[in-house]
Amino acid sequence: MLPSLPSLQSGESFLGVITPYRMDIVQGNVVTQEQAAKIKPGMSRAQVRDILGSPMLTDVFHADRWDYVFTIKRQGTEPQRRDVVAFFKGDQLDRLEAKDLPTEREFVAAISRPITFNLKAPIELTEEQIKALPKPPKVEPEPTVPMGAVRSYPPLEPS
Repeated sequence: MLPSLPSLQSGESFLGVITPYRMDIVQGNVVTQEQAAKIKPGMSRAQVRDILGSPMLTDVFHADRWDYVFTIKRQGTEPQRRDVVAFFKGDQLDRLEAKDLPTEREFVAAISRPITFNLKAPIELTEEQIKALPKPPKVEPEPTVPMGAVRSYPPLEPS
């Protein structure tokens, strides 16, 4: 019988050394403040779909309600969820309900991972060491040879 491994919770590492890879899970439509500002009551369903995209949830029993749900789960960050609901009367938009929508900049900043470089301090050279470095060879660019057919065109104006 094989020993069972303990289950790992998000962010834990196996034996304190290896952290399992967890794929980012992104679902739904991102709706930003800029997009929501373009939505006005009285717009048709097609106009709303053009701006916000297809709704994530539509219900046969609630045909006058479109739900736009966005979720993202990334390793090392808190899961995010945003809900936007569009209510219609017939084919016309009645209202849009949304809480705490980010701007496009805020959204990109929230999902971006900081790039970290683990660089050592640059090596400092003395003047003598700099002068002792070999000079890079001068590289002459190779002459370019025209490729393709050479064409001759008649003059545009008579001589």
